[in-house]
Amino acid sequence: MKPLIKVTSPSFSKNPVLAAELAALPVRPVLNTAGKRYRGKTLVEYLANADGAIVGLEKITADVLDRCPRLKIVAKYGVGLDNLDRDACRDRGIAVGWTPGVNKRSVAEMVVGQMIGLSRNLFTHSRLLASGDWHKDGDRQFSDMTVGIVGLGHIGRELARLLQPFGCRLLGNDILDRAAFARKHRVQLVAKEELFFRSDIVTLHVPLTAATAHLINARTLRLMQPEAFLVNTSRGGVVDQQALKAALRKGRLAGAAIDVYEEEPPTDRSLLGLPNLICTPHIAGNAAEAVTAMGRSALRHLERFYNPPAERAPAKRRAALAATH
Repeated sequence: MKPLIKVTSPSFSKNPVLAAELAALPVRPVLNTAGKRYRGKTLVEYLANADGAIVGLEKITADVLDRCPRLKIVAKYGVGLDNLDRDACRDRGIAVGWTPGVNKRSVAEMVVGQMIGLSRNLFTHSRLLASGDWHKDGDRQFSDMTVGIVGLGHIGRELARLLQPFGCRLLGNDILDRAAFARKHRVQLVAKEELFFRSDIVTLHVPLTAATAHLINARTLRLMQPEAFLVNTSRGGVVDQQALKAALRKGRLAGAAIDVYEEEPPTDRSLLGLPNLICTPHIAGNAAEAVTAMGRSALRHLERFYNPPAERAPAKRRAALAATH
């Protein structure tokens, strides 16, 4: 019998191209076309009889895996792995299909738009004009600003490349050695504290780990200049939302643009309604091209798992293949 593959992600499930390509694989697909958000008990109930899964932001924990004994592969639709317990998968012999950086251009483009919008008052003044307030303040040229990039992984490096024509001063920080990239793209590598202090715009591109949880907090926000902006398209937990709200309210930070939240969808209306906050519903990596690329990445991992290339197949399978040719 063909393996049963269940998709948890609503956006993958509603994409006709991805749905058709999944149906073309030698599997029995089940799509989440109702747009349900599975978590905890409902996630277990949905995946309990699945042989494989395509997951987005759903939390795949050791407990979930223990309750879904048929699972043999989890293919990631997206790039962040903070919701997936890889150690638990490894210990249970469950394959993880993941390709880093497939939506890097989508995210980096949106960050550029957010930074320009913040620096030139595009978002705030659009709101004011819609309410009848003709308020002319063009603020500062983006090209004259210093941009601090925290995290020079796939997205951070793509952003640095896109920023080259603007002539911004670029600061960077990463736990890995990015010296060669920094020299080529005129990025000055500095400590986080210096980056926070010197940057006109700080943009975050780090995974959510124990080391990065609430990386932006009351203390680090005090290091930033009151005229500075913060952009977060990484993970909501990287920013202490209450500390950010307080800084924006008290004018300790000029503005912020956030696409991710500690709780999604967010419910803190007092945060979302701040006039100097630009908030979007986790769409930075969701350009149509990126959605297709992320979906096809998950599909490739499924295809390779259930139909591995001859050179990667077990010896008995290789012999059988050879005998038929």
